[in-house]
Amino acid sequence: MPLYEFRCADCSAVMTALRKVDQDAEGLRCPACGSERLVRKMSTFASKTANGARAIGETAAPARPHFG
Repeated sequence: MPLYEFRCADCSAVMTALRKVDQDAEGLRCPACGSERLVRKMSTFASKTANGARAIGETAAPARPHFG
């Protein structure tokens, strides 16, 4: 089950919850104000690539063109 971040529409607090891919915020409450009006935030992810880049936005040195 993936972790998702939710933002409270009432107080803007952010929380993290384990949810199934097809589950929304149903049954969750904001830990700060108790509101049920939670919106799932768009998430990014990080991965390691073969050329050594590891973090989001980090790039490895550009490849040199190969002629011949």
